[in-house]
Amino acid sequence: MLQSLNFSGQSALIIGASQGIGLATAKTLASYGATVILAARTIDKTEQAASDIRNSGLKAFAIKCDVTDYVSVNEAVEFTIEQTGRLDFMINNAGTIEPLSTLVDSDPKIWGQAADINYKGVYHGMRAAIPKMLNQNGGTIINMSSGAANSALVGWSHYCSGKAAAKKLTEVAHKELSDTNIKVIGLSPGTVATPMMEKIRDAKINPVSNLDWNVHIPPHWVGEGVAFLCGEDGAEFAGTDFSLKTKEGRLRVGLPHKDAPDG
Repeated sequence: MLQSLNFSGQSALIIGASQGIGLATAKTLASYGATVILAARTIDKTEQAASDIRNSGLKAFAIKCDVTDYVSVNEAVEFTIEQTGRLDFMINNAGTIEPLSTLVDSDPKIWGQAADINYKGVYHGMRAAIPKMLNQNGGTIINMSSGAANSALVGWSHYCSGKAAAKKLTEVAHKELSDTNIKVIGLSPGTVATPMMEKIRDAKINPVSNLDWNVHIPPHWVGEGVAFLCGEDGAEFAGTDFSLKTKEGRLRVGLPHKDAPDG
């Protein structure tokens, strides 16, 4: 843990928090004192996760949220304000890797749903959070990015293009908000041992599928990366994709210097 961080009295809304990176991030931010609001489509699983955090003596709430629906995302933001009085950290983490198929074999409906989640979902999160953060004169938005934003991988046309588009949203938002106290930062974690990575492994569609499972970093490392960027030291990375794939990035966060491949 980063001993210098103390988020007591602050709140964080984590989108896509029922499992994997989102859940690990919620647990990490809560451990630093933040009140966390876990948002995801699977409300039963999300409520159980929030209950587990509360049972450990920390503060957590849960709300159902469909990131493809702006109204739903805005309701999650309003819920956060109702429960905590503020929104300090907005974590746009929801993402999907499906359909894992080449363009010619892809299902247009599922491909479009992926765009709604991986790209439009980030816009929805920022659009809902920014007015609240402007009213309170500050906040941090973390958009979960990927090495795929700068890559072209077979079978990942939706994911690579969606992450590239979301990365550009981060850059534009940073420029538009540069004269405010709102930070917008991307976080590129590398490959992470999550249920999504299990789908990638089983698909055997590109070289990422063939990586040894031991090279994937644990989700709580990403949670620590998010916490670092939410702290004061994260300001220097506003408008960029901070990477946990480099030794320098992991050193800043206080993580082991384990090599991490693109992803």
